[in-house]
Amino acid sequence: MSYADLRELQSALTTASDIAFSLDAAAPAPHEAEQLVDALRRALTAASALGGGLTATGCSEHPKGPVDPLYGDKTDPLPPGWGRCLLCNDRRRRAGAQRRGWR
Repeated sequence: MSYADLRELQSALTTASDIAFSLDAAAPAPHEAEQLVDALRRALTAASALGGGLTATGCSEHPKGPVDPLYGDKTDPLPPGWGRCLLCNDRRRRAGAQRRGWR
């Protein structure tokens, strides 16, 4: 996280707030709604940048990949050393099946 990332987030949120409070509740103009969406997207992008290297999967190969639904399952736990990345875990499952002669 850098100071510039934090300032960008604060600026985007301030802009979004200003636009939201100036909207006409009865009938907001389409261009005002578009401006608000743009400001919120900018804020979301800036907020995502604050997290740095944090990802949902924790996987360097597939940082935005799907999380394995069995991760954290007490009744059917993943083998030791397996992570949260569904794509990597599926590759491990297929390799294990091939070693055992299954297809």
